[in-house]
Amino acid sequence: MKTGADIIGKALVQAGATHAFGIPGGEVLALMQGLDANGLRFVLVKHENGGGFMAEGLWHMTGALPVLVATLGPGVANAVNVVANAMQDRVPLIFLTGCVDAAESETYTHQVFDHQAMLRPVVKGSFRLAAGAVGAGMARAIALATSGQPGPVHVDVPIGVAEGEADDTPVSPWSALPGLPPPAAMAKALTALTSAKRPLAIAGVDAVNEAAGPAIAGFCREHGIPLITTYKAKGLMPEADPLCLGGAGLSPKADRILLPLIAEADTILLLGYDPIEMRIGWRNVFGKGQTVIDIAPTCRDHGMHRADVPLIGDLALTLAALRHVALPRWTDGQPIAARAALKAAFSGPETWGPHAVFSTLRAVLPPETVVTADSGAHRILVSQMWDCPAPRLMLQSSGLCTMACAVPLAAGAKLGRPDVPVLAFVGDAGLEMGAGELATLAAQKLPIIVCVLVDHSLTLIEMKQRAGQRRNLGVDFGAPGTDFAALARAFGGHGVDVSDSAALALAAKAALVSDRFTLIAAHIPRRAYDGAF
Repeated sequence: MKTGADIIGKALVQAGATHAFGIPGGEVLALMQGLDANGLRFVLVKHENGGGFMAEGLWHMTGALPVLVATLGPGVANAVNVVANAMQDRVPLIFLTGCVDAAESETYTHQVFDHQAMLRPVVKGSFRLAAGAVGAGMARAIALATSGQPGPVHVDVPIGVAEGEADDTPVSPWSALPGLPPPAAMAKALTALTSAKRPLAIAGVDAVNEAAGPAIAGFCREHGIPLITTYKAKGLMPEADPLCLGGAGLSPKADRILLPLIAEADTILLLGYDPIEMRIGWRNVFGKGQTVIDIAPTCRDHGMHRADVPLIGDLALTLAALRHVALPRWTDGQPIAARAALKAAFSGPETWGPHAVFSTLRAVLPPETVVTADSGAHRILVSQMWDCPAPRLMLQSSGLCTMACAVPLAAGAKLGRPDVPVLAFVGDAGLEMGAGELATLAAQKLPIIVCVLVDHSLTLIEMKQRAGQRRNLGVDFGAPGTDFAALARAFGGHGVDVSDSAALALAAKAALVSDRFTLIAAHIPRRAYDGAF
Protein backbone atom coordinates (compact mmCIF):
# COMPACT_ATOMS: atom_id res chain seq x y z
CA MET A 1 0.00 0.00 0.00
CA LYS A 2 1.30 3.44 -0.92
CA THR A 3 0.79 6.07 1.76
CA GLY A 4 0.87 9.85 1.91
CA ALA A 5 4.29 9.54 3.57
CA ASP A 6 5.55 7.61 0.53
CA ILE A 7 4.44 10.42 -1.76
CA ILE A 8 6.19 12.99 0.44
CA GLY A 9 9.42 10.96 0.40
CA LYS A 10 9.34 10.47 -3.36
CA ALA A 11 8.65 14.17 -3.99
CA LEU A 12 11.63 15.19 -1.84
CA VAL A 13 13.98 12.71 -3.50
CA GLN A 14 12.89 13.91 -6.94
CA ALA A 15 13.70 17.46 -5.79
CA GLY A 16 17.23 16.47 -4.78
CA ALA A 17 16.95 15.68 -1.07
CA THR A 18 19.28 12.97 0.24
CA HIS A 19 18.97 13.29 4.03
CA ALA A 20 16.39 14.30 6.62
CA PHE A 21 17.46 15.57 10.04
CA GLY A 22 15.44 15.66 13.23
CA ILE A 23 14.13 13.97 16.35
CA PRO A 24 11.37 11.37 16.17
CA GLY A 25 8.01 11.66 17.88
CA GLY A 26 4.90 9.55 17.72
CA GLU A 27 3.24 11.90 15.25
CA VAL A 28 6.02 11.58 12.62
CA LEU A 29 6.76 7.84 12.69
CA ALA A 30 4.81 7.10 9.51
CA LEU A 31 6.35 10.16 7.86
CA MET A 32 9.87 9.01 8.71
CA GLN A 33 9.11 5.55 7.36
CA GLY A 34 7.98 7.07 4.07
CA LEU A 35 11.15 9.13 3.80
CA ASP A 36 13.33 6.12 4.56
CA ALA A 37 11.49 3.85 2.11
CA ASN A 38 12.24 6.31 -0.70
CA GLY A 39 15.95 6.55 0.04
CA LEU A 40 16.23 9.53 2.36
CA ARG A 41 18.75 8.88 5.14
CA PHE A 42 17.39 10.01 8.50
CA VAL A 43 20.00 11.56 10.80
CA LEU A 44 19.10 11.66 14.49
CA VAL A 45 20.21 14.88 16.19
CA LYS A 46 20.07 16.13 19.78
CA HIS A 47 18.06 19.29 19.12
CA GLU A 48 15.89 20.38 16.20
CA ASN A 49 17.90 23.59 15.95
CA GLY A 50 21.05 21.57 15.29
CA GLY A 51 19.23 19.41 12.77
CA GLY A 52 18.25 22.41 10.68
CA PHE A 53 21.82 23.70 10.62
CA MET A 54 23.15 20.26 9.64
CA ALA A 55 20.68 20.22 6.75
CA GLU A 56 21.97 23.64 5.68
CA GLY A 57 25.61 22.59 5.92
CA LEU A 58 24.95 19.58 3.71
CA TRP A 59 23.11 21.77 1.17
CA HIS A 60 26.09 24.12 0.91
CA MET A 61 28.34 21.20 -0.01
CA THR A 62 26.15 19.06 -2.28
CA GLY A 63 23.10 21.10 -3.22
CA ALA A 64 20.84 18.50 -1.59
CA LEU A 65 17.48 20.01 -0.67
CA PRO A 66 17.56 20.57 3.13
CA VAL A 67 14.91 18.67 5.10
CA LEU A 68 14.13 19.04 8.82
CA VAL A 69 11.60 16.84 10.62
CA ALA A 70 9.96 17.71 13.95
CA THR A 71 7.14 16.23 15.91
CA LEU A 72 4.19 18.34 17.03
CA GLY A 73 4.27 20.89 19.84
CA PRO A 74 7.69 21.10 21.55
CA GLY A 75 9.50 19.71 18.52
CA VAL A 76 8.10 22.45 16.31
CA ALA A 77 8.77 25.14 18.93
CA ASN A 78 12.38 24.01 19.31
CA ALA A 79 12.99 24.56 15.59
CA VAL A 80 11.72 28.14 15.30
CA ASN A 81 15.22 29.64 15.59
CA VAL A 82 16.76 27.63 12.76
CA VAL A 83 13.70 28.18 10.56
CA ALA A 84 14.02 31.94 11.11
CA ASN A 85 17.70 31.63 10.27
CA ALA A 86 16.86 29.87 7.00
CA MET A 87 14.52 32.72 6.14
CA GLN A 88 17.15 35.40 6.74
CA ASP A 89 20.05 33.42 5.28
CA ARG A 90 18.11 32.36 2.17
CA VAL A 91 18.18 28.58 2.73
CA PRO A 92 15.50 26.45 0.96
CA LEU A 93 14.66 24.40 4.05
CA ILE A 94 11.67 22.05 3.87
CA PHE A 95 10.34 21.84 7.44
CA LEU A 96 8.10 18.81 7.90
CA THR A 97 6.06 18.70 11.10
CA GLY A 98 3.63 16.13 12.43
CA CYS A 99 0.22 17.21 13.63
CA VAL A 100 -3.01 15.60 14.77
CA ASP A 101 -5.90 15.31 12.36
CA ALA A 102 -8.28 18.25 12.17
CA ALA A 103 -11.24 16.45 13.76
CA GLU A 104 -9.11 15.24 16.65
CA SER A 105 -7.69 18.71 17.33
CA GLU A 106 -11.20 19.99 18.05
CA THR A 107 -11.35 18.04 21.29
CA TYR A 108 -7.75 17.01 22.04
CA THR A 109 -5.36 19.70 23.28
CA HIS A 110 -2.28 17.94 24.73
CA GLN A 111 0.80 19.46 22.97
CA VAL A 112 -1.50 20.92 20.32
CA PHE A 113 -1.20 24.49 19.07
CA ASP A 114 -1.41 26.19 15.69
CA HIS A 115 1.95 25.44 14.06
CA GLN A 116 1.14 27.50 10.99
CA ALA A 117 0.22 30.62 12.96
CA MET A 118 3.51 30.48 14.86
CA LEU A 119 5.69 29.86 11.81
CA ARG A 120 4.13 32.11 9.17
CA PRO A 121 6.21 35.20 10.12
CA VAL A 122 9.47 33.30 9.54
CA VAL A 123 8.72 31.17 6.45
CA LYS A 124 8.03 31.85 2.78
CA GLY A 125 4.89 29.76 3.11
CA SER A 126 3.08 27.22 5.30
CA PHE A 127 1.01 24.34 3.94
CA ARG A 128 -1.16 21.71 5.61
CA LEU A 129 -1.30 18.59 3.45
CA ALA A 130 -4.67 17.07 2.62
CA ALA A 131 -5.58 13.56 1.53
CA GLY A 132 -5.82 13.29 -2.24
CA ALA A 133 -3.53 16.27 -2.85
CA VAL A 134 -0.29 15.31 -1.12
CA GLY A 135 1.74 15.38 -4.33
CA ALA A 136 0.36 18.77 -5.35
CA GLY A 137 0.99 20.20 -1.89
CA MET A 138 4.60 19.02 -1.88
CA ALA A 139 5.16 20.42 -5.36
CA ARG A 140 3.93 23.83 -4.23
CA ALA A 141 6.14 23.74 -1.14
CA ILE A 142 9.30 22.73 -2.99
CA ALA A 143 8.75 25.25 -5.80
CA LEU A 144 8.26 28.06 -3.28
CA ALA A 145 11.31 27.09 -1.22
CA THR A 146 13.64 26.99 -4.20
CA SER A 147 12.35 29.84 -6.37
CA GLY A 148 13.52 33.46 -6.37
CA GLN A 149 15.35 34.01 -3.13
CA PRO A 150 15.38 30.55 -1.50
CA GLY A 151 13.82 30.22 1.92
CA PRO A 152 12.12 27.86 4.37
CA VAL A 153 8.70 26.40 3.72
CA HIS A 154 6.67 24.66 6.43
CA VAL A 155 4.63 21.56 5.65
CA ASP A 156 2.26 20.35 8.38
CA VAL A 157 1.52 16.65 7.91
CA PRO A 158 -1.56 15.27 9.72
CA ILE A 159 -1.09 11.75 11.06
CA GLY A 160 -3.98 10.44 8.98
CA VAL A 161 -2.51 11.89 5.78
CA ALA A 162 0.92 10.35 6.44
CA GLU A 163 -0.48 6.93 7.37
CA GLY A 164 -3.42 6.82 5.00
CA GLU A 165 -3.53 5.05 1.67
CA ALA A 166 -2.90 7.44 -1.21
CA ASP A 167 -3.22 7.06 -4.94
CA ASP A 168 -2.12 10.51 -6.12
CA THR A 169 1.34 10.82 -7.61
CA PRO A 170 4.12 13.32 -6.92
CA VAL A 171 3.88 16.41 -9.07
CA SER A 172 7.07 17.85 -10.52
CA PRO A 173 7.49 21.30 -8.95
CA TRP A 174 7.36 24.17 -11.38
CA SER A 175 10.67 26.00 -11.48
CA ALA A 176 11.92 28.87 -13.59
CA LEU A 177 15.01 31.02 -13.32
CA PRO A 178 14.90 34.66 -14.38
CA GLY A 179 16.45 35.33 -17.77
CA LEU A 180 17.67 38.68 -19.05
CA PRO A 181 16.20 41.94 -17.73
CA PRO A 182 14.25 44.20 -20.11
CA PRO A 183 16.30 45.70 -22.98
CA ALA A 184 15.68 49.32 -21.97
CA ALA A 185 17.04 48.77 -18.48
CA MET A 186 20.01 46.82 -19.85
CA ALA A 187 20.84 49.67 -22.23
CA LYS A 188 20.77 52.17 -19.35
CA ALA A 189 23.08 49.98 -17.28
CA LEU A 190 25.48 49.46 -20.17
CA THR A 191 25.69 53.20 -20.81
CA ALA A 192 26.59 53.84 -17.18
CA LEU A 193 29.22 51.10 -17.11
CA THR A 194 30.81 52.11 -20.39
CA SER A 195 31.45 55.64 -19.12
CA ALA A 196 32.48 54.61 -15.60
CA LYS A 197 36.01 55.45 -14.51
CA ARG A 198 35.67 54.27 -10.91
CA PRO A 199 33.19 51.38 -10.88
CA LEU A 200 32.94 49.14 -7.82
CA ALA A 201 31.01 45.88 -7.31
CA ILE A 202 29.40 44.47 -4.17
CA ALA A 203 28.23 40.84 -4.19
CA GLY A 204 26.09 38.92 -1.72
CA VAL A 205 24.22 35.76 -0.86
CA ASP A 206 22.04 35.65 -3.98
CA ALA A 207 25.18 35.43 -6.12
CA VAL A 208 26.28 32.42 -4.07
CA ASN A 209 22.90 30.72 -4.50
CA GLU A 210 23.08 31.30 -8.26
CA ALA A 211 26.63 29.83 -8.41
CA ALA A 212 27.68 33.05 -10.12
CA GLY A 213 31.23 33.16 -8.76
CA PRO A 214 33.02 32.42 -12.07
CA ALA A 215 30.86 34.93 -13.94
CA ILE A 216 31.50 37.63 -11.33
CA ALA A 217 35.24 37.01 -11.08
CA GLY A 218 35.59 36.98 -14.87
CA PHE A 219 33.55 40.15 -15.32
CA CYS A 220 35.48 42.05 -12.63
CA ARG A 221 38.84 41.00 -14.05
CA GLU A 222 37.89 41.79 -17.65
CA HIS A 223 36.63 45.24 -16.72
CA GLY A 224 39.00 46.22 -13.90
CA ILE A 225 36.25 46.41 -11.25
CA PRO A 226 37.20 45.84 -7.59
CA LEU A 227 34.84 43.58 -5.64
CA ILE A 228 33.58 43.71 -2.05
CA THR A 229 31.49 40.81 -0.74
CA THR A 230 29.31 40.18 2.25
CA TYR A 231 30.50 37.52 4.67
CA LYS A 232 28.13 34.98 3.12
CA ALA A 233 29.65 35.66 -0.30
CA LYS A 234 33.31 35.29 0.67
CA GLY A 235 35.19 33.45 -2.05
CA LEU A 236 32.97 34.37 -5.01
CA MET A 237 36.24 35.78 -6.29
CA PRO A 238 39.33 34.12 -4.78
CA GLU A 239 40.37 36.43 -1.96
CA ALA A 240 44.01 36.32 -3.06
CA ASP A 241 43.00 38.18 -6.23
CA PRO A 242 44.24 41.82 -6.22
CA LEU A 243 40.76 43.02 -7.19
CA CYS A 244 39.08 41.28 -4.25
CA LEU A 245 38.65 43.44 -1.15
CA GLY A 246 37.25 40.61 0.99
CA GLY A 247 34.17 40.44 3.15
CA ALA A 248 32.41 43.30 4.87
CA GLY A 249 29.33 44.09 6.88
CA LEU A 250 30.01 43.81 10.63
CA SER A 251 33.45 45.28 11.30
CA PRO A 252 33.61 49.04 11.98
CA LYS A 253 37.36 48.89 11.33
CA ALA A 254 36.75 47.50 7.83
CA ASP A 255 33.95 50.01 7.26
CA ARG A 256 36.34 52.90 7.93
CA ILE A 257 38.41 51.68 4.99
CA LEU A 258 35.73 50.47 2.59
CA LEU A 259 33.00 53.09 2.92
CA PRO A 260 35.28 55.98 1.86
CA LEU A 261 36.31 53.90 -1.16
CA ILE A 262 32.65 53.32 -2.02
CA ALA A 263 32.07 57.08 -1.77
CA GLU A 264 34.75 57.62 -4.43
CA ALA A 265 33.10 55.28 -6.95
CA ASP A 266 31.05 56.73 -9.80
CA THR A 267 29.15 53.50 -10.54
CA ILE A 268 28.09 50.83 -8.04
CA LEU A 269 27.29 47.38 -9.40
CA LEU A 270 25.29 45.27 -6.94
CA LEU A 271 25.55 41.58 -7.79
CA GLY A 272 23.03 39.47 -5.91
CA TYR A 273 23.68 41.77 -2.97
CA ASP A 274 21.19 41.35 -0.13
CA PRO A 275 21.95 43.86 2.65
CA ILE A 276 20.32 41.69 5.33
CA GLU A 277 23.86 40.81 6.47
CA MET A 278 24.99 44.40 6.94
CA ARG A 279 25.29 46.74 9.90
CA ILE A 280 23.14 49.83 10.22
CA GLY A 281 26.02 51.93 8.89
CA TRP A 282 25.43 50.45 5.44
CA ARG A 283 22.04 52.13 5.07
CA ASN A 284 21.91 54.63 2.20
CA VAL A 285 25.68 54.60 1.63
CA PHE A 286 25.39 55.56 -2.04
CA GLY A 287 25.59 59.26 -2.89
CA LYS A 288 23.60 61.35 -5.34
CA GLY A 289 26.39 61.49 -7.92
CA GLN A 290 26.67 57.71 -8.17
CA THR A 291 24.77 55.35 -10.46
CA VAL A 292 23.58 52.22 -8.64
CA ILE A 293 22.92 49.16 -10.81
CA ASP A 294 21.24 46.34 -8.87
CA ILE A 295 21.11 42.85 -10.42
CA ALA A 296 18.83 40.62 -8.36
CA PRO A 297 16.64 37.52 -8.75
CA THR A 298 13.60 39.27 -7.26
CA CYS A 299 12.35 42.78 -6.64
CA ARG A 300 14.13 44.41 -3.68
CA ASP A 301 11.90 45.86 -0.98
CA HIS A 302 14.37 46.18 1.91
CA GLY A 303 14.71 49.98 1.82
CA MET A 304 18.39 49.86 2.82
CA HIS A 305 19.54 51.69 -0.31
CA ARG A 306 18.26 52.93 -3.64
CA ALA A 307 18.72 51.34 -7.07
CA ASP A 308 18.90 53.68 -10.06
CA VAL A 309 18.88 50.79 -12.52
CA PRO A 310 17.12 47.72 -11.07
CA LEU A 311 17.73 44.61 -13.16
CA ILE A 312 15.70 41.49 -12.31
CA GLY A 313 17.48 38.63 -14.01
CA ASP A 314 19.96 35.81 -13.97
CA LEU A 315 23.35 37.11 -12.82
CA ALA A 316 25.58 35.18 -15.21
CA LEU A 317 23.42 35.93 -18.25
CA THR A 318 23.06 39.58 -17.31
CA LEU A 319 26.79 40.09 -16.75
CA ALA A 320 27.57 38.45 -20.08
CA ALA A 321 25.24 40.93 -21.78
CA LEU A 322 26.90 43.85 -19.94
CA ARG A 323 30.39 43.27 -21.32
CA HIS A 324 31.86 46.49 -22.64
CA VAL A 325 35.05 48.25 -23.64
CA ALA A 326 36.36 49.71 -20.41
CA LEU A 327 38.02 53.05 -19.89
CA PRO A 328 41.18 53.20 -17.78
CA ARG A 329 39.90 52.65 -14.25
CA TRP A 330 40.96 53.66 -10.75
CA THR A 331 44.15 55.20 -12.12
CA ASP A 332 44.98 56.60 -8.69
CA GLY A 333 45.29 53.10 -7.23
CA GLN A 334 42.76 53.61 -4.44
CA PRO A 335 41.43 50.01 -4.42
CA ILE A 336 44.98 48.64 -4.12
CA ALA A 337 45.64 50.98 -1.23
CA ALA A 338 42.39 49.96 0.46
CA ARG A 339 43.26 46.28 0.08
CA ALA A 340 46.66 46.87 1.68
CA ALA A 341 45.07 48.87 4.49
CA LEU A 342 42.63 46.02 5.20
CA LYS A 343 45.44 43.49 5.40
CA ALA A 344 47.36 45.71 7.79
CA ALA A 345 44.31 46.48 9.92
CA PHE A 346 43.62 42.81 10.65
CA SER A 347 47.15 41.46 10.84
CA GLY A 348 47.00 41.79 14.63
CA PRO A 349 49.68 41.49 17.28
CA GLU A 350 52.26 38.71 17.26
CA THR A 351 51.40 37.77 20.84
CA TRP A 352 49.00 34.91 21.65
CA GLY A 353 45.34 35.71 21.17
CA PRO A 354 42.56 35.34 18.61
CA HIS A 355 44.65 36.75 15.75
CA ALA A 356 47.28 34.09 16.38
CA VAL A 357 44.63 31.36 16.57
CA PHE A 358 43.20 32.25 13.18
CA SER A 359 46.51 32.86 11.41
CA THR A 360 48.01 29.64 12.80
CA LEU A 361 45.11 27.47 11.70
CA ARG A 362 44.96 29.14 8.27
CA ALA A 363 48.64 28.30 7.79
CA VAL A 364 48.26 24.68 8.95
CA LEU A 365 45.03 23.70 7.20
CA PRO A 366 44.66 23.18 3.43
CA PRO A 367 43.18 25.98 1.30
CA GLU A 368 40.04 23.93 0.59
CA THR A 369 39.17 23.59 4.28
CA VAL A 370 35.53 24.35 5.04
CA VAL A 371 35.22 26.71 7.99
CA THR A 372 32.14 27.51 10.05
CA ALA A 373 31.87 30.35 12.54
CA ASP A 374 29.47 30.81 15.41
CA SER A 375 28.17 34.25 16.37
CA GLY A 376 30.34 36.39 18.61
CA ALA A 377 33.47 38.51 18.55
CA HIS A 378 35.50 35.70 17.02
CA ARG A 379 33.18 35.55 13.97
CA ILE A 380 33.73 39.16 13.02
CA LEU A 381 37.50 38.87 13.27
CA VAL A 382 37.87 35.51 11.53
CA SER A 383 35.57 36.67 8.71
CA GLN A 384 38.00 39.48 8.02
CA MET A 385 41.18 37.43 8.43
CA TRP A 386 40.36 34.08 6.82
CA ASP A 387 40.98 34.01 3.06
CA CYS A 388 38.59 31.88 1.01
CA PRO A 389 39.65 30.67 -2.46
CA ALA A 390 36.08 29.67 -3.38
CA PRO A 391 32.47 30.27 -2.22
CA ARG A 392 30.79 28.21 0.52
CA LEU A 393 34.11 27.63 2.28
CA MET A 394 33.08 29.81 5.23
CA LEU A 395 29.61 29.07 6.59
CA GLN A 396 27.90 31.13 9.27
CA SER A 397 24.62 32.67 10.32
CA SER A 398 24.91 36.08 8.67
CA GLY A 399 21.35 37.38 8.51
CA LEU A 400 20.04 36.22 11.88
CA CYS A 401 23.50 35.96 13.52
CA THR A 402 22.38 33.21 15.87
CA MET A 403 24.53 31.27 18.30
CA ALA A 404 25.09 27.48 18.37
CA CYS A 405 25.18 27.15 14.58
CA ALA A 406 28.87 26.43 13.89
CA VAL A 407 29.15 22.82 15.09
CA PRO A 408 26.01 21.50 13.31
CA LEU A 409 26.85 23.48 10.15
CA ALA A 410 30.26 21.79 10.22
CA ALA A 411 28.64 18.39 10.77
CA GLY A 412 26.41 18.80 7.73
CA ALA A 413 29.32 20.03 5.64
CA LYS A 414 31.40 16.99 6.60
CA LEU A 415 28.54 14.67 5.68
CA GLY A 416 28.51 16.28 2.26
CA ARG A 417 32.26 16.47 1.71
CA PRO A 418 33.92 13.78 3.81
CA ASP A 419 37.22 14.12 1.93
CA VAL A 420 37.74 17.79 2.92
CA PRO A 421 38.87 19.10 6.33
CA VAL A 422 36.09 20.91 8.21
CA LEU A 423 36.77 23.34 11.06
CA ALA A 424 34.22 24.98 13.38
CA PHE A 425 35.12 28.16 15.25
CA VAL A 426 32.94 28.69 18.29
CA GLY A 427 33.02 30.73 21.48
CA ASP A 428 32.75 29.09 24.86
CA ALA A 429 29.15 30.28 25.32
CA GLY A 430 28.11 29.07 21.88
CA LEU A 431 29.49 25.61 22.48
CA GLU A 432 27.79 25.36 25.86
CA MET A 433 24.51 26.32 24.22
CA GLY A 434 24.67 23.48 21.69
CA ALA A 435 27.05 20.99 23.31
CA GLY A 436 24.70 18.08 22.73
CA GLU A 437 25.59 17.96 19.05
CA LEU A 438 29.08 16.77 20.00
CA ALA A 439 27.34 13.46 20.60
CA THR A 440 26.03 13.60 17.03
CA LEU A 441 29.58 14.09 15.73
CA ALA A 442 30.61 10.93 17.56
CA ALA A 443 27.53 8.93 16.51
CA GLN A 444 27.94 9.90 12.84
CA LYS A 445 31.74 9.40 12.98
CA LEU A 446 32.46 12.91 11.69
CA PRO A 447 36.12 13.83 12.35
CA ILE A 448 35.71 17.60 12.26
CA ILE A 449 37.87 20.04 14.21
CA VAL A 450 36.13 22.25 16.75
CA CYS A 451 38.18 25.22 17.93
CA VAL A 452 36.68 26.84 21.03
CA LEU A 453 38.00 30.28 21.91
CA VAL A 454 37.86 30.31 25.70
CA ASP A 455 37.80 33.67 27.47
CA HIS A 456 34.98 33.01 29.98
CA SER A 457 32.79 35.84 28.74
CA LEU A 458 30.12 36.88 26.25
CA THR A 459 32.84 39.06 24.80
CA LEU A 460 30.97 40.88 22.05
CA ILE A 461 28.22 41.94 24.44
CA GLU A 462 30.73 42.85 27.14
CA MET A 463 32.48 45.11 24.63
CA LYS A 464 29.17 46.79 23.82
CA GLN A 465 28.51 47.31 27.52
CA ARG A 466 31.83 49.08 27.97
CA ALA A 467 31.36 51.13 24.81
CA GLY A 468 28.05 52.36 26.25
CA GLN A 469 29.66 53.04 29.65
CA ARG A 470 27.43 50.45 31.26
CA ARG A 471 28.52 48.31 34.18
CA ASN A 472 29.51 44.71 33.67
CA LEU A 473 26.31 42.70 33.98
CA GLY A 474 25.37 39.17 32.95
CA VAL A 475 28.26 38.58 30.55
CA ASP A 476 31.00 36.87 32.60
CA PHE A 477 31.03 33.15 33.44
CA GLY A 478 31.62 31.84 36.92
CA ALA A 479 34.86 30.15 37.93
CA PRO A 480 36.34 27.71 37.18
CA GLY A 481 34.53 27.43 33.85
CA THR A 482 33.82 24.42 31.68
CA ASP A 483 36.58 21.89 31.02
CA PHE A 484 35.98 21.68 27.27
CA ALA A 485 38.72 19.13 26.58
CA ALA A 486 37.18 16.79 29.16
CA LEU A 487 33.74 17.46 27.70
CA ALA A 488 34.97 16.38 24.27
CA ARG A 489 36.36 13.15 25.68
CA ALA A 490 33.10 12.50 27.52
CA PHE A 491 31.25 12.75 24.21
CA GLY A 492 33.65 10.35 22.48
CA GLY A 493 36.06 12.75 20.82
CA HIS A 494 39.58 14.01 21.38
CA GLY A 495 40.05 17.03 23.63
CA VAL A 496 43.12 19.22 24.04
CA ASP A 497 43.89 22.54 25.74
CA VAL A 498 46.28 25.00 24.05
CA SER A 499 47.68 28.36 25.10
CA ASP A 500 50.22 29.11 22.36
CA SER A 501 50.58 28.89 18.59
CA ALA A 502 53.00 25.96 18.57
CA ALA A 503 50.67 23.75 20.61
CA LEU A 504 47.73 24.81 18.45
CA ALA A 505 49.56 23.89 15.25
CA LEU A 506 50.47 20.46 16.63
CA ALA A 507 46.89 19.81 17.76
CA ALA A 508 45.49 20.82 14.37
CA LYS A 509 47.91 18.59 12.45
CA ALA A 510 46.99 15.65 14.66
CA ALA A 511 43.29 16.38 14.16
CA LEU A 512 43.67 16.19 10.38
CA VAL A 513 44.49 12.47 10.60
CA SER A 514 42.14 11.59 13.44
CA ASP A 515 39.21 9.24 12.99
CA ARG A 516 37.14 11.14 15.58
CA PHE A 517 36.22 14.76 16.17
CA THR A 518 38.83 16.88 17.90
CA LEU A 519 37.97 19.75 20.20
CA ILE A 520 40.76 22.27 20.68
CA ALA A 521 40.16 24.62 23.60
CA ALA A 522 42.23 27.71 22.77
CA HIS A 523 42.54 29.72 25.98
CA ILE A 524 42.94 33.39 25.12
CA PRO A 525 43.32 36.45 27.40
CA ARG A 526 40.32 38.42 28.59
CA ARG A 527 39.56 41.45 26.42
CA ALA A 528 41.79 40.09 23.67
CA TYR A 529 39.39 41.42 21.02
CA ASP A 530 39.71 45.06 22.09
CA GLY A 531 40.54 47.08 18.97
CA ALA A 532 40.53 43.94 16.82
CA PHE A 533 37.66 44.77 14.50
